[in-house]
Amino acid sequence: MAETATVLEAPLPTRDLSHNPKRYLVLGATSGIAEATCRIWAAEGANLFLVGRSEEKLRAMAGDLRVRGAAFVDIAATDLDRLEDHPGLLAHAITQLGGLDVAYLAFGILGEQPKAETDVAHAEQILHTNLTAPVSMLTWLANFCLKQGRGTLAVLSSVAGDRGRKSNYVYGASKAGLTAFVDGLRNRIDRDGVGVLTIKPGPVKTAMTAGMPGSEKFADVNAVAKDIANAIAKGEGGVMYVPAKWRPIMAVVRAIPDSVFKKLNL
Repeated sequence: MAETATVLEAPLPTRDLSHNPKRYLVLGATSGIAEATCRIWAAEGANLFLVGRSEEKLRAMAGDLRVRGAAFVDIAATDLDRLEDHPGLLAHAITQLGGLDVAYLAFGILGEQPKAETDVAHAEQILHTNLTAPVSMLTWLANFCLKQGRGTLAVLSSVAGDRGRKSNYVYGASKAGLTAFVDGLRNRIDRDGVGVLTIKPGPVKTAMTAGMPGSEKFADVNAVAKDIANAIAKGEGGVMYVPAKWRPIMAVVRAIPDSVFKKLNL
């Protein structure tokens, strides 16, 4: 992990030095929220580098984004759980983009809570994908952005990390850890010109949530993506709940006394 965090091999940009079009590195690009956000950026004529597991899905997505107006799209199909691959992957992506304006981390897994309660390996997998892998990539990216003196890091966490619930406490723990890490990272580097945005979605209609109880009431993914794109465009960092109604909702949830909360069927 230490070697992954300290290697800075990406060269400074050698082409397209202007900020128009913007250059976006999207990690976990085929997730529902990320794909919807990329469509917005494509319509703005952005440069995009997409990273995900499925080459077939990435190629289809890249073709769609080019049709929608993206100035440049490249892809890399890889397993982001492989920490040792992160430095080379990130350096390659930034070189292909000709620089970096925004890194958008949108990968993660829900896992299976009942299985994680008895299978430590499954619980570890959820924590590795949702916390350890993002920490590795964010540490590298933060140091790169500090070196170039600018950039925005936008990270999908979740309202599930605001308080442990019996229905998804392993997933929630991974997101709570990610939120705490990103909060600390922001406090370290925002004074040096690098924006760090924590994004906390509530339940959103995507392929990952299809079939979940009450999913018909989940937030529209395109509306969520629009809010995220607008927040990233400001470049200021901070913490956003999306939809915004989740900020007061989670404030109430956090305020419930533990003696009461543990009796709730959440």
